[in-house]
Amino acid sequence: MTAPAPDPIRLLLADDHPVVRAGLRAVLDAEDDFLVVDEAATAERAVALAATGGFDVVLMDLQFGSGMHGSQATAAITARPDAPRVLILTTYDSDADILAAVEAGAAGYLLKDAPPEELAAAVRTAAAGRSALAPSVAHRLMDRMRTPAHALTKRELEVLQLVGEGLSNLQISKRLFLSQATVKSHLVHIYAKLGVDSRTSAVAAATARRLIRR
Repeated sequence: MTAPAPDPIRLLLADDHPVVRAGLRAVLDAEDDFLVVDEAATAERAVALAATGGFDVVLMDLQFGSGMHGSQATAAITARPDAPRVLILTTYDSDADILAAVEAGAAGYLLKDAPPEELAAAVRTAAAGRSALAPSVAHRLMDRMRTPAHALTKRELEVLQLVGEGLSNLQISKRLFLSQATVKSHLVHIYAKLGVDSRTSAVAAATARRLIRR
């Protein structure tokens, strides 16, 4: 007597591009042990669907237009008891994005150019309760661990990302709920770690090293 087949891994696809969702569904539907249960075009919708149960893994993009960010959605999903695992699937591999996602509780971080077999393996790894990181992402995290004195903290990366977006110290202080003195202090540390002496040079150096995205 043959043993019954195990239950499939139930998936939720969260991405604001219909073509991307269709491509993901085509790849994942080809795996016998996967079942794409639903799709979400916004991060807010992904959070609402995940709260209903019925999913094992959520494949989460990071950028959803002007709405909730993927990392925010990940934090909201993973904060609930018996939450599904969240696997980030994005085009961004900056330190700022990676750290925000990991801190939010993501079980894995994969880039959209990953081959289908790597994506399938990452889904299975996440569903099994283990971490699934793209090789390039794992390498970046290891580099941060090897040189902690020179690595920008998550808060410093947030400040520098906003500097790169053209915000003033006052605007950054309001966005991050910090005092202007604290913002200036973070910039001093950022300059020292990057070996620069201006906002423009800091943004250029951080962008070149993929610490932030432009």
